[in-house]
Amino acid sequence: MLEHGGRIHEAARRYGIPAEGWLDLSTGINPLGWPVPPLPVEVWRRLPEAEDGLVAAAQEYYGARSLLPVAGSQAAIQTLPVLRPSCRVGVLAPGYREHAHAWKRQGHTVLQLSATGIESALDGLDVLVLINPNNPTGETFAPATLLGWHERLAARGGWLVVDEAFADTMPRLSIAGHADRPGLVVLRSLGKFFGLAGARVGFVLAQEALLSALNEALGPWAVSGAARWVAKLALTDQGWQEAARRRLEGDARRLGELLARHGLAPSGGTCLFQWVETGQAHELYQALARQGILVRSFAAPASLRFGLPGTEAEWQRLDVALEQVAP
Repeated sequence: MLEHGGRIHEAARRYGIPAEGWLDLSTGINPLGWPVPPLPVEVWRRLPEAEDGLVAAAQEYYGARSLLPVAGSQAAIQTLPVLRPSCRVGVLAPGYREHAHAWKRQGHTVLQLSATGIESALDGLDVLVLINPNNPTGETFAPATLLGWHERLAARGGWLVVDEAFADTMPRLSIAGHADRPGLVVLRSLGKFFGLAGARVGFVLAQEALLSALNEALGPWAVSGAARWVAKLALTDQGWQEAARRRLEGDARRLGELLARHGLAPSGGTCLFQWVETGQAHELYQALARQGILVRSFAAPASLRFGLPGTEAEWQRLDVALEQVAP
């Protein structure tokens, strides 16, 4: 199993700092997520129902006609490779490593591609998997470019899979509205922008035939009734969404400026994280961890990803810690 951010209890054991003493900036999750109200008692007493309004809410929010709720986009990432015979799959690197891991595990041939290498490799691929904006680099792809690549893949039965987990703050990048085209698959999640990672709710946007096969593979009740209830309300709360986008844009600028002030100017990022390439990534990761601040460290290329602090006290804590450890 691959390593991920957010493993506070593991960090607490390793560094001898109680779990409640940590500032977790390792995940890129909105620290001030959608405020979940108390759940009605009947939500816990009934099996999940497909006719509960969640699909309609998601169709409206994403501007997509055909979609399937899943237990976080990770469930789709693991299952999509099962739906194709052995083939050649191009995966953006660096990127969210679960994509390559899932395709390799099913016996597919996986090619790690840079953004600049996609064009020349495309005609030799059956599937291209991208994250837009990319995690962790923040690199983006224009919708017109993606749709052009999709056309070339689909003409010979191929797929373009686009993971839009961080696209909620950049809706202009999304190709969700085109996802009913054959061979186009878009993944969305409520974990990052909405700050609902613990609910494990995501959506696969694709043509109905593919969604039917995926639904069959996942089985009944893939998303809990409680998670569906929360997700429907969050997706329809336009006032919160608009305010959150404005706040996150400002917080992303603030984080970038804070890091630059300490000699760690971001190499890329999104409204939910900043990414810093540095040869001292491992040393800085450990130095911050010894102060109870958890960030995400990457080996290739050597880099750190910083999520957003939530409270003013957390911003000050990060500032002080960086003053002590930054180069």
